[in-house]
Formats: sequence, structure tokens, C-alpha cells
Amino acid sequence: MLEKVVIANRGEIALRILRACRELGIRTVAVHSSADRDLKHVRLADESVCIGPPPSADSYLNIPAVVSAAEVTDAVGIHPGYGFLSENADFAERVEQSGFVFIGPRPDTIRLMGDKVSAIEAMRNAGVPCVPGSGGELGIDPDDNIRIAREVGYPVIIKASGGGGGRGMRVVNGEAALLNAISLTRAEAAAAFANDAVYLEKYLENPRHVEFQVLADEHGNAIHLCERDCSMQRRHQKVIEEAPAPGITEEMRARIGALCVGACLEVGYRGAGTFEFLFEDGKFYFMEMNTRVQVEHPITEMITGVDIVVEQLRIAAGERLRYTQSDIRINGHAVECRINAEHPETFMPSPGLITLFHPPGGPGIRVDSHLYSGYDVPPYYDSLIGKLIAHGENRDVATARMRVALSEAVIEGINTNIPLHERLVEDRGFLRGGANIHYLENLLRE
Repeated sequence: MLEKVVIANRGEIALRILRACRELGIRTVAVHSSADRDLKHVRLADESVCIGPPPSADSYLNIPAVVSAAEVTDAVGIHPGYGFLSENADFAERVEQSGFVFIGPRPDTIRLMGDKVSAIEAMRNAGVPCVPGSGGELGIDPDDNIRIAREVGYPVIIKASGGGGGRGMRVVNGEAALLNAISLTRAEAAAAFANDAVYLEKYLENPRHVEFQVLADEHGNAIHLCERDCSMQRRHQKVIEEAPAPGITEEMRARIGALCVGACLEVGYRGAGTFEFLFEDGKFYFMEMNTRVQVEHPITEMITGVDIVVEQLRIAAGERLRYTQSDIRINGHAVECRINAEHPETFMPSPGLITLFHPPGGPGIRVDSHLYSGYDVPPYYDSLIGKLIAHGENRDVATARMRVALSEAVIEGINTNIPLHERLVEDRGFLRGGANIHYLENLLRE
């Protein structure tokens, strides 16, 4: 097992990683910005190193500073969590070249799956269903691009190959707007991602967002941990997630899950990862792969009993997977609400001092949060301050427990989106299950 690990992140995921390390007897090093010296995991870690001032570019995204922290503390591995440097292939490569273990996939795998065009090509080769489209990067010949769009059929969507998080996308409803949309998306992609490659896909108008969690070791073993539904989104950002996804049959789960496992073996994947799909009219279409642990991983842990972060650490240490596919069974249902420091109606960020924090409890309730009374939420980072997870024997029980937990949660001193969640878990559309990715946006607009 790894003797000492640098936690190259902050907030709730950093605390989550620290707990997994302590469970395995791994010593921890918390790297932090000067604004984060009072984070809970920084106080609990065996060692801590300040790597820069508050701006992420000068601290959490500063590759030399993170690697240097591992060097001066004699660490063995670096866990990137999610966000920041977690899907940066150059960072993973630098970590390994410096003699440390990167707790995640190999750099070449991150590059392959980070570029949407190469990822789609790899998935097609592995037999994973993809959205009909250009099948690769769009060229500069306007007549050829018009032909491709006609063959796919309008509406279409132009996407940046290096994009993500809802950025670098443009929907085109007719031929008159196509060439201008391609040109604009190229320019945006070059500015945002230093990569002007774009591709075209059929625009699915009312899909759901369904994703499959996978684990793979370096010995040729891979499994899937079933699926999650992440369709309750605002501006392409997930708000509520649940597992398993409503309406997905055992046959669908087994078929798509097996394809994801096969794709892992095809590309030589290592660690935890997530295959994200659009799901419409009973069909799955590959969208992208996240080569890291997901924010919503707890709901999968709740229904399968598999500790995903512990498995990441074991795999990084060179161990074989402890599970086979036949070991994975779905136990009940789980729902997760992302708790953000923001106004529940205007969504304006709300940093500030937490004057009182009291997490809810009760059967099936889990709270992943770095908050404590007296903690000052800084204004420099993502507004996520915690995740509230409810598990029950079925979806109705899990939702009822979530409703109770939200009513018990106390966070004073700042605004949070808890009132929005309280509204959503009473909403008829959510309670029916199977809402599409536009449902929440439309609800808020109304």
C-alpha cells in the first residue's frame, strides 16, 4: 500500500480522500492555498503545505508547486480528486516522471478520452453506441460540412473537441446558420481550450443524462458499478443525482455496462472512471468519459457497498480488483443533493462565515461536507460546500428520507440552495422519475 499521499484538492472531496487514506493506514499531506489553511482536511492531515495564494492558477493549478510539495514531504503518490488538475494529462505525466504514483489513469489514456473526437473514435471501435455525427473533426470545406449536416439531419450540435462542462457547444436548427455556427465555435474553442477542433452530432432534443461507473486495474480486470441518472441540471451543471436510474431495465444495464467494461479493456484503462451517455427513446449514446472520481460517486457507493475512493488507492498501489462483476448487486436506491453556497433563486455565490452548521442524520443519511461552525467559505472557488445523500430500500423511501434530511439541515451565516432542493423533492416531475436534462431549466423559467 502507498505509504504517504498528497491530496491535491480542497473542500469535501479532499476530506473524502483523507478519510479513505486513514482507513488504509496511509499518511496524508494536504496542499492548500493561503485562503484554505482552515479547511477541515488541512487540520486533520498528517502534514500540510501551503502551495500559493488564493487564485487557483497560483495554487491548486500550479503543477510545479504540487509536485514540489510531494518531493519535500517524501510522499509516494498524488490524488487529484475531481476538477483542478484531475484530468490534466500533462500533470499526470509530470507526476509519474517525477517518480510519484498518479492516483488515476495513465497520461495517454487521459489524453485519449479528454479529446472528444478521439474518445468517440475509441468508443466506436469498442462497440459503444455513439450519437450519429461527423465521426471525426470537421474540415474546412463548407460544402463537405453542409453535406454531413444534411446526412445527419437537423437539428445538429457543433461541439469543441477539447470542451467540457457545457462549454464549447452550439445548436444549429437549419442550414442557413450552420457555417457561421462552426466558425464561432472554432473561435471559442481556440480561446477557451487552445484547440480549435470541432465536430458535429445529431442534437437529441429531450434526452436524459445516464452514466456508468467503472473500475479497472492494471492487470486486465474491469467491472461496472451500474448507472446513475444526472438529468436534473441547471446550465449543464448537475443539481440532483440518483442511482440506479429510473426506468433502466436489467437487460439495458447488463448490455451497456458490459460495453463500458469492454471499452476499459480496449483502451487499457486504470482506476475509477465514468462513461456518460445521453439516453432517449430507450437508446444510449456515448457522450464523454470522465477519467476521475465523480462528485456523485457516493450514491453508487450506497447502492453497491463498494468504496470507490479506497479502490482508487488500492489500484494505484498495484493491487488487483477485489470484485468481479458477479459480486456487484444493487441494494435499494440513493439520491444526492448538491449543496451550494449560493442564493436559491438568483444563484449568486454566497461566501462568508458559517455561524452554525448542523448536519442532518437518521437511517440511510450520509453527509459529505467540509463545513463546520466558524468556517469561513472563501469567494475564490466553486460554490459546492457539501453533498447530502439519502439511501432507502426503494426510490420512494430514499426520496422521503431526503425530504426529512433537507428539513433538518442547518447552515446559518450564508445563503444555500437547500430551499431549491426542498422544492424539487416535492415536485411532481421529479417524483415521477425519468425527467430529461431540460426539465429543471424549464421549471425554473416557469
